[in-house]
Amino acid sequence: MEKKARIYVAGHTGLVGSALVKTLKQKGYKNLILKTHKELDLTDSIAVEQFFKTEQPEYVFLAAAKVGGIMANHLQRADFIYQNLMIQNNVIHQSYRHKVKKLLFLGSTCIYPKEAPQPMPEDSLLTGPLEYTNEPYAIAKIAGIKMVESYNLQYNTNFLSVMPTNLYGPNDNFDLEKSHVLPALIRKIHLGKALENNDWKAIRKDLKKLPVESIGEQASEAEILAVLSKYGIEKKQDKVAIEIWGSGTPRREFLWSEDMADACVFLMENIDFKDVVKQQFGIDNIDPKRFTPEIRNTHINIGTGKDISIKDVAYLIKDILGFKGDFYFNTQKPDGTLVKLTDPSKLNQLGWKHRIELEEGIAKIYEWYLKQ
Repeated sequence: MEKKARIYVAGHTGLVGSALVKTLKQKGYKNLILKTHKELDLTDSIAVEQFFKTEQPEYVFLAAAKVGGIMANHLQRADFIYQNLMIQNNVIHQSYRHKVKKLLFLGSTCIYPKEAPQPMPEDSLLTGPLEYTNEPYAIAKIAGIKMVESYNLQYNTNFLSVMPTNLYGPNDNFDLEKSHVLPALIRKIHLGKALENNDWKAIRKDLKKLPVESIGEQASEAEILAVLSKYGIEKKQDKVAIEIWGSGTPRREFLWSEDMADACVFLMENIDFKDVVKQQFGIDNIDPKRFTPEIRNTHINIGTGKDISIKDVAYLIKDILGFKGDFYFNTQKPDGTLVKLTDPSKLNQLGWKHRIELEEGIAKIYEWYLKQ
């Protein structure tokens, strides 16, 4: 990518997009095209077509998506599949039509089967049933991978797909009703620590920034205690207990969002689709007009190759935050996939490896959270 190139980051306000913008700016890319959802609804095909016609981006990072935790995925199945398919279809197709030099599509490792081998290599895609709770989202992301591959093979575009593992970092979602496991644990343990210290100033400051079910800083102590209890933060006598969904045994891999962004920019700067095909299949050239051997699973995992149990990550956060209370593992709630670890060897062989380890990352994200 040229430093003066017009680069569109779709979804720039979220966890992934904001990390991409920060990394691009740090690397000297200043001609960024950024549109909020109010300015551009990516599910609107006419609006997206007009945007590409007017702005003429040369490079595209497709980080926009409807995302959420287990509960959101379970309750909004239609929204997750429809909105993600529409976003992908519109942006990828218009990138082809307007001759974008290179596009990077960001998916998720939930694309892999529930019983995929661990760690999960790219070629385990479509080898078995998906985890039910996030099946609609996963199917949309699989469609995006296949769309990228298909446009490359038919139209000779230079599009890439990456599948980051579980991300955390600045601009993460700490809403207890919608957040993923790591930010949810950090916020619950932060509030639990404040509660055990009887620090109502800290509790009200937290709720001022992000109310829980409309309970904000002006609510009574009784109202605040009730909503905290509903979300598994409860004080019994002098001890605070925090509920964690499931048994605590599932293992998860966590990647610092700015490491992910660094990997994405590295790929856009150094790796073309033809490089992936050559590495994976030993094919030097693809002629769209001639039959080629089966080319599939050209997406690239982005991860650490290391995992940790939910129980252990909870105790790690407890130590870092200085919480003295207890955890209660509610086995009546779903565990989700028991093991979910990526195999990042393809990316490592292309020349990139993560830098931030989990303990350092938790300290960094908690510091960021407190500053907000």
